[in-house]
Amino acid sequence: MAAPAQPKKIVAPTVSQINAEFVTQLACKYWAPHIKKKSPFDIKVIEDIYEKEIVKSRFAIRKIMLLEFSQYLENYLWMNYSPEVSSKAYLMSICCMVNEKFRENVPAWETFKKKPDHFPFFFKCILKAALAETDGEFSLHEQTVLLLFLDHCFNSLEVDLIRSQVQQLISLPMWMGLQPARLELELKKTPKLRKFWNLIKKNDEKMDPEAREQSFQERRFLSQLIQKFISVLKSVPLSEPVTMDKVHYCERFIELMIDLEALLPTRRWFNTILDDSHLLVHCYLSNLVHREEDGHLFSQLLDMLKFYTGFEINDQTGNALTENEMTTIHYDRITSLQRAAFAHFPELYDFALSNVAEVDTRESLVKFFGPLSSNTLHQVASYLCLLPTLPKNEDTTFDKEFLLELLVSRHERRISQIQQLNQMPLYPTEKIIWDENIVPTEYYSGEGCLALPKLNLQFLTLHDYLLRNFNLFRLESTYEIRQDIEDSVSRMKPWQSEYGGVVFGGWARMAQPIVAFTVVEVAKPNIGENWPTRVRADVTINLNVRDHIKDEWEGLRKHDVCFLVTVRPTKPYGTKFDRRRPFIEQIGLVYVRGCEIQGMLDDKGRVIEDGPEPRPNLRGESRTFRVFLDPNQYQQDMTNTIQNGAEDVYETFNIIMRRKPKENNFKAVLETIRNLMNTDCVVPDWLHDIILGYGDPSSAHYSKMPNQIATLDFNDTFLSIEHLKTSFPGHNVKVTVDDPALQIPPFRITFPVRSGKGKKRKDADGEDEDTEEAKTLIVEPHVIPNRGPYPYNQPKRNTIQFTHTQIEAIRAGMQPGLTMVVGPPGTGKTDVAVQIISNIYHNFPEQRTLIVTHSNQALNQLFEKIMALDIDERHLLRLGHGEEELETEKDFSRYGRVNYVLARRIELLEEVKRLQKSLGVPGDASYTCETAGYFFLYQVMSRWEEYISKVKNKGNMLPDVTEVSTFFPFHEYFANAPQPIFKGRTYEEDMEIAEGCFRHIKKIFTQLEEFRASELLRSGLDRSKYLLVKEAKIIAMTCTHAALKRHDLVKLGFKYDNILMEEAAQILEIETFIPLLLQNPQDGFSRLKRWIMIGDHHQLPPVIKNMAFQKYSNMEQSLFTRFVRVGVPTVDLDAQGRARASLCNLYNWRYKNLGNLPHVQLLPEFSTANAGLLYDFQLINVEDFQGVGESEPNPYFYQNLGEAEYVVALFMYMCLLGYPADKISILTTYNGQKHLIRDIINRRCGSNPLIGRPNKVTTVDRFQGQQNDYILLSLVRTRAVGHLRDVRRLVVAMSRARLGLYIFARVSLFQNCFELTPAFSQLTARPLHLHIIPTEPFPTSRKNGERPSHEVQIIKNMPQMANFVYNMYMHLIQTTHHYHQTLLQLPPAMVEEGEEVQSQETELETEEEANPAQADLSSLTDATSSQESSASQTESTPNQTGASSSPEAIPTTSDITATVAGPVTVPAEANASQAVTPAPEETK
Repeated sequence: MAAPAQPKKIVAPTVSQINAEFVTQLACKYWAPHIKKKSPFDIKVIEDIYEKEIVKSRFAIRKIMLLEFSQYLENYLWMNYSPEVSSKAYLMSICCMVNEKFRENVPAWETFKKKPDHFPFFFKCILKAALAETDGEFSLHEQTVLLLFLDHCFNSLEVDLIRSQVQQLISLPMWMGLQPARLELELKKTPKLRKFWNLIKKNDEKMDPEAREQSFQERRFLSQLIQKFISVLKSVPLSEPVTMDKVHYCERFIELMIDLEALLPTRRWFNTILDDSHLLVHCYLSNLVHREEDGHLFSQLLDMLKFYTGFEINDQTGNALTENEMTTIHYDRITSLQRAAFAHFPELYDFALSNVAEVDTRESLVKFFGPLSSNTLHQVASYLCLLPTLPKNEDTTFDKEFLLELLVSRHERRISQIQQLNQMPLYPTEKIIWDENIVPTEYYSGEGCLALPKLNLQFLTLHDYLLRNFNLFRLESTYEIRQDIEDSVSRMKPWQSEYGGVVFGGWARMAQPIVAFTVVEVAKPNIGENWPTRVRADVTINLNVRDHIKDEWEGLRKHDVCFLVTVRPTKPYGTKFDRRRPFIEQIGLVYVRGCEIQGMLDDKGRVIEDGPEPRPNLRGESRTFRVFLDPNQYQQDMTNTIQNGAEDVYETFNIIMRRKPKENNFKAVLETIRNLMNTDCVVPDWLHDIILGYGDPSSAHYSKMPNQIATLDFNDTFLSIEHLKTSFPGHNVKVTVDDPALQIPPFRITFPVRSGKGKKRKDADGEDEDTEEAKTLIVEPHVIPNRGPYPYNQPKRNTIQFTHTQIEAIRAGMQPGLTMVVGPPGTGKTDVAVQIISNIYHNFPEQRTLIVTHSNQALNQLFEKIMALDIDERHLLRLGHGEEELETEKDFSRYGRVNYVLARRIELLEEVKRLQKSLGVPGDASYTCETAGYFFLYQVMSRWEEYISKVKNKGNMLPDVTEVSTFFPFHEYFANAPQPIFKGRTYEEDMEIAEGCFRHIKKIFTQLEEFRASELLRSGLDRSKYLLVKEAKIIAMTCTHAALKRHDLVKLGFKYDNILMEEAAQILEIETFIPLLLQNPQDGFSRLKRWIMIGDHHQLPPVIKNMAFQKYSNMEQSLFTRFVRVGVPTVDLDAQGRARASLCNLYNWRYKNLGNLPHVQLLPEFSTANAGLLYDFQLINVEDFQGVGESEPNPYFYQNLGEAEYVVALFMYMCLLGYPADKISILTTYNGQKHLIRDIINRRCGSNPLIGRPNKVTTVDRFQGQQNDYILLSLVRTRAVGHLRDVRRLVVAMSRARLGLYIFARVSLFQNCFELTPAFSQLTARPLHLHIIPTEPFPTSRKNGERPSHEVQIIKNMPQMANFVYNMYMHLIQTTHHYHQTLLQLPPAMVEEGEEVQSQETELETEEEANPAQADLSSLTDATSSQESSASQTESTPNQTGASSSPEAIPTTSDITATVAGPVTVPAEANASQAVTPAPEETK
């Protein structure tokens, strides 16, 4: 099985090429945004561009990219479009631009929305053109472009403009295209439709003839398009050459059909039309399906279409059909066929009288219908209303093959979808891994279509939703698995030995040759299944490797996934492996199968179990692992071996490969999704339609929920009554007490609850009262009961003054329903989340809340803030592996909590002992929780009740204050509290204190009662399960952990009432959905009451490593983003407190009115300027360095040496001025550049105490969710904008800095990009050369925006900056004692070199452009010229990074001089990180 040759990567044009292009010259004349005097509109320009640039180049992506990037659509095409100037070239140009915008994943319809008048006319022209004859005005290639445009329209139904045009094509009147008999049959099935149909007819009669003709055209459009397609399909020959235009047209057409079938609004009426056209039968009998090379993708798309046409859903109601209903439909079809046969076709009596199960297989149907003549078959079909009636004495025009296939495919028994899924192997095999139609390479350009499901706005049913996600998740994992296999196996260097066997010439950390492989168990199948329940095998390998790698292999845990590979190389020993050529044929890879580790075997052949016990030490280097194989796969392989005589796959394996544990959870997630599809998954009713994308998107908002809560205790949310009043603008606040001294928090608020239903009409006065009432809030201050006399008894309080939008988010989160909070950078998302959790905890103590985040880091931040609030520590629990990084002494993991409970139990029993002693009660009450309980009941309660009876009001007598203290029975116990306990001022105050003391005592015993279970449960595992299921009230985990452990959690009986998701816009659709279903439904209902999602869809989406899944399948769309697109109401936080106001302006245009909190203007750190730099943000233009801009040593591994050196030079400059290094982070948009900058930092700064290392050097994508005071950003690209064109990446990049942002980029490239204009117009308004103030030390007293008193120096380019920093450094060294010490340690030659460089100091300052190569030092050239050797080293030792790090010692002068000599002598530096072979995932 040869892998297809790798497709060419599309090379983006360079800026110089762009400028030289004919298109660019025209743009500069007619429509470029930066040109002031533009020439008037000329239709000939459009004709010329279309003919000369687009058609002549055969729609080359490069040309279309240039046009689209130059804003051709926005500023020329649509702006000037009208029916008078409409032409073929005009239509096609617009379609090409829109398609290109979809390919680039940028918003496409904005321009049309701004000027919608001519869109209906334009759309009608497109419909006409799509039906034109292919040999006429429009070529087939052009019509393929039109099909793609139509597909985009059908997939953009959320855009009103598009929906209004498309609706006419896909509504009920389209049934005009059915044959009359079929139409009659359909209307009979659903009587309600007949009424509508008659109405439609009536309305048609009222229309004038021209309008009627027009609407008939539209209704019949899809039917006619299908007929047109069938004629194109039939023109494809079986073996003669065929033009690829025809093949692409057919593929795109089927893609359009799939998309129409996979959306309920388009499918509802269209499915019947499609069925009536018998499209699938025509396709399966076509020549194209039988052409192996050209028809492969077409066949795969066809299978997808077949799947969706028979999808288990009722087209009219949209309800999912159960297994029984599907069987009933099948039986009805067969019995109606039998009836027709019995009544009219005597030759089919045998068929008519057989039972259904006997005749519904393909074989038996062919047996019965095969012998009939074509005419008879046509008559049978026409009785079933499948074909028009055959006139008497005429022969049918259809051929027999078609008629037979039509009847058989319609009536054969179908395997149910869930059954298919259960029989599917979960591990990918070599057939799928290297099939580029379903797992495309990293070179996917977005041009062709693929056999992949798409995630759009709506889904047919929950089953469809899960299935699409299942398939995409599986294939995305397969892509990563392919990269791992290719990487590991090629490192092993398998060659053919002289005797024809395999010999390995290399080694790999993640793969080992297999010494022996045996299948040890094949268990019997379950009843009703034909695959074994489990298959186990033993794999033996020889671990003759370094100790740390040996440890990694021995550390394989239960459930880790490995891959078994068979290679049969054909290349002789010593053949070089070429990464550019197809992998499979070079390596000779034959089979790949997955397996799951059960454990390693000990000396006696038993599996070593995971557990607290230490692992036994095994002798020798041979290790055997027991693994589980996939039973479905095993059954398929064995069937193939027995039936077709194929070889036994399981006797051929010779390599086992493992993967990094973090990336290897795909099987567990797939099993989880499959289990969900097999259970009757119950989503709460109020969420069901919203998740599928239908109905009223605001129906789950708290204001429309039937169980809205009127009175809520806001606890410590408000800091004062004034804060409360400003938090509800437009409301009247009525406080229940008038005394201002008593109007102090905490507050209970009663809201006017309006049920969404039953609105009555009122007269004007009544309405007025109603709105008045609806705006009134009743606020009741209440006092938290005294908790005891100790300082730690005082509740922890919130100190944040929330804004009114934050309060709205908190209020929504406390109410039942779905709450979506959009939190722009720095708007306090986490604080809002924590306050919601705290308020739910206090309002509903019996409810349990699940917290889910994308990353461990976010979960830890959340937890640290939760601990600062008034939440009892024993109710917190953290699941997963991230709890190690919590910055706290406390351990919130399961076992950490068990230990906490046990330790706390001992502490409390000690307190009981002290209390017992203070009361003088004999015995051992503090022996267990149980004895303590009895002690409380019989000794403590009796004393308290007696005390209360003494001090309570007796009749009319005034209570005596002194009695409260005199009779108090627990004085001795509270002797260690701050004295005096009783103030003796008023009876009420002292009585409250006494009750507080008793509450303190009572709490000890209630906690002990809760801990009693840990005395009864003996093992740590049982105790931890008890905590999870019973004790914990707030449980936190990452979404990955939820997906992995769903099975275990459900089995334990885990329950929860509320879910809060942080970073919701960064979580994959399916990983957001799974946490909703971590519990079993009660009586068929889900107990979920609240779902709070907090995220920001304007920042980066989930990471999808393969471009095809990301762009074509839209897999990067999170559920949060989809909900926003569907129109679910959101609370948008609108005040940021992270960055200076000027920095905030760079990204706040992306949000609804995002402003600044007052402290951003007031605090000195925000108002002071950045020392040594004239501006608080600046875009610095970086031209080519030594003739090179961006370079690309590996695919998508972009680097730019000039920018990297410039960034590091500015970093060093800032550190030399006194900036703390850890307050500066260096970001870049590509991994290649990240590695390069790290290398340069290692060389230039090393461990230099005068400079230090930046806080982080990483990519923008990785730094999402983090921040720092100063950000230096390198944009790398000089040829094309690349993925920064995604505005979400720009927003993240611009919003990481608090006080200073310095961007290094090729300005001429980025300033022309339409999507980035709002940010870059602000950046380019400032000078594009770096302005520094070298004599101004850090920190400065200069205010931001003031002219400096020191001299400003303008840096023109990178070499000048590098020289400047070098001189500055030398000057600093000279003026310190450290310099002389360093000199004493240096050999004489180095001192001379150093001095020689110093003497050039003045020259360097005057000649900024002069070549600093005079300062070139052998030390640097040695360090950088090792490109060859480091590259070859990396090949053999994959675990070494290839980047040399500098010694730990304080740098010598030669290191220091290297600091400056660098920029001019380091082209080899670019190669330093080429040696760092990027892991395949590092494409961004």
